[in-house]
Amino acid sequence: MKRRTMMAGLLACTAFPLRAAEGPFEVTRSDAEWRAMLTDTEYKVMREEATEKAYSSPLDQETRDGTYHCKGCNLPLYSSEHKYDSGTGWPSFWQSLPNAVGTKPDNSLFATRTEVHCRRCGSHLGHIFDDGPQPTGKRHCLNGVSLVFRADVS
Repeated sequence: MKRRTMMAGLLACTAFPLRAAEGPFEVTRSDAEWRAMLTDTEYKVMREEATEKAYSSPLDQETRDGTYHCKGCNLPLYSSEHKYDSGTGWPSFWQSLPNAVGTKPDNSLFATRTEVHCRRCGSHLGHIFDDGPQPTGKRHCLNGVSLVFRADVS
């Protein structure tokens, strides 16, 4: 790829930042409301589809039984039963809970990836790749700042 083409693409991504999934979501907030409830990093990831730094989330190393909820609306998204260590530095799961997430094509990095978001509020969670373990073969590679972990109480 020519340097000029790559630079033009990067500038276009900067000039026109991506936004969280748009659609008729059950939970909606104004931009000001999102900014008031989220840290700068959470806002950039959840509302502008940024990616947190690898190995920065303590949820990557979380091993207790429990459920991962959307930080934007508290919807249960992923079970610890489906979590695994992908070695990527982000919390990874081989499947979501039923009716928890939505997807859309993401063409932001010169290739088409599958973006995954909360189906109830549209918050960006991460991406889904085809290099995960069986039985699905999928890797839901998520930003920990988009999630809240709730441990099972025995």
